[in-house]
Amino acid sequence: MKQTIALLLLSMMTTTVSASRTMTVSVSNPMNIARADVPVVINLAPYGEVLSALVTLNGQEIPCQLDDLNQDETFDELCFLANLDKKEKQQYTVTLMDEGEPRTYPARVFAEMVLSNTKDKKLKKNQQNNYIESLTARGDAAYTYNIQHHHGVDFESELNGIRIYFDARQTLDLYGKFKKQLELKETQFYTDDEQKKRGYGDDVLWVGQTFGLGAFRGWDGHQPTLVEPVKTRTQRIISYGPLRTIVEVIDKGWQAPSALSPQPSAINMTLRYTQYAGHRDTDVDVLFNKDVSNYRFSTGIINVKGSEEFSNKKGLRACWGTDYPSTDTVKWSRETVGLAILIPQQNIVSEEPANKDNYAYVLKVNGRQMSYKVNYTSANETFGYHSAKEWFDYLKAWCKEIQQPVVVEIKK
Repeated sequence: MKQTIALLLLSMMTTTVSASRTMTVSVSNPMNIARADVPVVINLAPYGEVLSALVTLNGQEIPCQLDDLNQDETFDELCFLANLDKKEKQQYTVTLMDEGEPRTYPARVFAEMVLSNTKDKKLKKNQQNNYIESLTARGDAAYTYNIQHHHGVDFESELNGIRIYFDARQTLDLYGKFKKQLELKETQFYTDDEQKKRGYGDDVLWVGQTFGLGAFRGWDGHQPTLVEPVKTRTQRIISYGPLRTIVEVIDKGWQAPSALSPQPSAINMTLRYTQYAGHRDTDVDVLFNKDVSNYRFSTGIINVKGSEEFSNKKGLRACWGTDYPSTDTVKWSRETVGLAILIPQQNIVSEEPANKDNYAYVLKVNGRQMSYKVNYTSANETFGYHSAKEWFDYLKAWCKEIQQPVVVEIKK
């Protein structure tokens, strides 16, 4: 009898008791316009270990996503998307659990890294399958541009598609769509003739050595500099979705020039790109391992040939223009695109005059990090914008939404 009681007590002491925490999250739209797919992000640090989550609105489950940002096998953030009418306030119930696994939902974003294997004659050019999640190259690697199939990590929402070159340019190159849908899993940025007939999009921009869409680079006091030399260069996928994909470019030991310091030390930089479902704009976070206030950096957008420029002189700069998407002008016709970048005013040193390559900014980072946004449209879109006026008018409205974010309140 004593032995039975002892075993029972031991069992009670060692049995893991699952726990859940429920909170109410109020999301308010301060604007007099309806807003769709507005990201709501909750920091999980105060809530202990979270292995799964459930979000409901009026008793109905809605998709959510758990993300491990620093890759330590612990979820750091919960994300869901809100659809709000003008001046509307919604109440979501969020339940965090320390057991189970993240729930699965239909993917609305996509990300991919693929090692090049074009020597396999059994595969078409756009059917590579050496999938990877992270890749690091030494700084003295001969030609990193060709290591990956589409020359670097790519990602998309239903509205856009971007690849980031795996070399010192680290340029964002663009994929234009005709329809709102995910395509990169099938086309892998190289649309074949059959896919074109089915209405799939393709590469719509030639970037060369330019900024493309908002590449982050150095500044030597006179002109932009590429991200070199470095000790190592890494690309990795942090999150695959279903509501947002997060990818990173990490440059360790970057000997960045500094116009304010004669002997700058090497710095480590992480560029984090976050793409939300339902969005054509992309968030860029720039993170450093030390205070870089004495450095100067640069970014901007390519000056598409013959493009029309727009600037609000407060950090928004855009263009609308037409050019060939590649040097192969026999197969591809000219493409018309609208590009934009939005920089916080506190990070702007100067808005440089346009030259033949770029609409550029000189930047400062106050401490160890800064953030900005990039945005684009292709005139091929059946759902988008088809003139400079339409594009610039949209960007003005986009800025107003950013300036008036939704208000999130959490009640435990």
